[in-house]
Amino acid sequence: MARAPLLQVTDIALTFGGDPVFEDLSLVVQPGDRVALVGRNGSGKSTLLKVMAGLVDVDKGGVVVAPGMSVGYMEQDPTMEGSATLGDYASSGLDASDTWRVDAVAEGLKFDPARDVNVASGGERRRAALAKLMAEAPGLMLLDEPTNHMDIEAICWLERELSQTRTGFVLISHDRAFLNALTRATLWIDRGQVRRQEKGFAHFEEWRDKTWEDEDMQRHKLNRKIKQEARWAVEGISARRTRNQGRLRALQDLRAEKSGQIKRQGAAAMALDAGQASGKKVIEAFGLSKTFAGKPIVSNFDLTVNRGDRIAFVGPNGVGKTTLIKMLLGEIAPDEGSIKHGTNLDIAVFDQARAKLNPETTLWDNLTTDPSMSVSGKADQIMVRGQPKHVVGYLKEFLFDEGQVRAPVRSLSGGEKARLLLARLMARESNVLVLDEPTNDLDIETLDLLQDLLGDYPGTVLLVSHDRDFIDRVATTTIAMEGNAQAVTYAGGWTDYLNQRAEIEGVVAKETKTKSKSGKGKAVVSEGLSFTEKHRLEELPKVIARLEAEIAKLEELMSDPALFTEHPVKFQKATDALVDRHSTLSDAEEEWLLLEEKAVR
Repeated sequence: MARAPLLQVTDIALTFGGDPVFEDLSLVVQPGDRVALVGRNGSGKSTLLKVMAGLVDVDKGGVVVAPGMSVGYMEQDPTMEGSATLGDYASSGLDASDTWRVDAVAEGLKFDPARDVNVASGGERRRAALAKLMAEAPGLMLLDEPTNHMDIEAICWLERELSQTRTGFVLISHDRAFLNALTRATLWIDRGQVRRQEKGFAHFEEWRDKTWEDEDMQRHKLNRKIKQEARWAVEGISARRTRNQGRLRALQDLRAEKSGQIKRQGAAAMALDAGQASGKKVIEAFGLSKTFAGKPIVSNFDLTVNRGDRIAFVGPNGVGKTTLIKMLLGEIAPDEGSIKHGTNLDIAVFDQARAKLNPETTLWDNLTTDPSMSVSGKADQIMVRGQPKHVVGYLKEFLFDEGQVRAPVRSLSGGEKARLLLARLMARESNVLVLDEPTNDLDIETLDLLQDLLGDYPGTVLLVSHDRDFIDRVATTTIAMEGNAQAVTYAGGWTDYLNQRAEIEGVVAKETKTKSKSGKGKAVVSEGLSFTEKHRLEELPKVIARLEAEIAKLEELMSDPALFTEHPVKFQKATDALVDRHSTLSDAEEEWLLLEEKAVR
């Protein structure tokens, strides 16, 4: 027996500012559905979710929710008026017996429920909104970019939670890995229409490309038919025209059909120019140590960045990824160690905080008042990679229309702000790109284009991102920052990093099992430990394994008899590093023993 749908949208129409967002749109969400809602930035994805949540009234048609069914919607920018703390907001409307759920989600998403809403960041407020939704446990969840501004650890936690739920959900996200793992069906908004495929997002691009290919074929056939009919109309004699008014009307209908076709929006015309090549060595860091606000960021960290490297920095929010990059760029001084820059560096930075955009001024002013882009005596032109270009024409290349050019930046969506930042970044020549969370808010097509551009870019890229798929596609080296001043370099992208770390952890697990059997280890953690101590005790085997692996690599390096005679400086650095790793390993093992003893008291 067929089950009643959770939610049904029937023949809705919606118009904003004279332009139709949707016309005659219908869709159904079934029990247990796990649906990816995809489409270009500005196609109406967020608006459709709000319609489904009952937050936006439509001009025509209706939305029907199954009797007794609750629909929960995660706001991207919750106001939180009337709530003193993030926990107050997340718990509002819940029974007292259910507030424990907020604490459980807060622990998984890593935000402090006691934090004042007035000082909370956008990312913290978004996570509190997600905690509120999950604690309410509705029958249908509508999730609008839940992973934005989350680190990979929190994204993976959310991914596990959603993979285990029986609750239906509709999900908007730019994170391919997240969508691939969770979705079983895809809703695609394209030029005001919604198509559905009963396959997850992993099959979306193949479906989209086939759909567009079919459209192009139909358009070609229509154009050919119009040409044939138009030739008949021109060449036919008057009498024939009189007797064939029906055929002329059919020609008019064909032309009307063509004019009614909505042209697909093209991709942004983004381009990168590396300009003058940098030296072969871009950045060399020796023995960097840094403590920031009382928290250790790195200790005795070495790194060589060569021209053409694509280095991804990964780790939890707040671990110090941006601080480390600023040290490498020379913007922040290390407490210890030194940094050497190569020759001819021309550095361009994409700032995750969007600090280089003035929200109160227009898109036009944000470009023309930038000294690096202004053209002397030309208020309507900017310099784009050494050539003057009209500001409107350049913004059109990044998919902005003329109506937006004089609008304030604060009126833009998150994705549009990201595109505007990319427009500024790509207007200049550079040979070192620093991209601090560039993937937030960008649609899939723009991400694809950015990935391709970075692949062809002859310069060097330093990347901070929580998008696992993007890291896999772009990075040649991954630096994992896991807290406690640990920053470890791995070859390859995110998946390569996981595989290499798993090999190390496999060795540790084997050794830990041996210790447990001999009575030196305990499998169960006692409640005598604090939450922080429990977490530390669980993490220490990984730290110990990593240090042991680093020691093994250093010892292998120093076993080369030619190292001392031919590379004395390198030999001394390896010796110092080996002494440091042994000391750190001894401290970690002692800490592990102390926590183990405390756990069994």
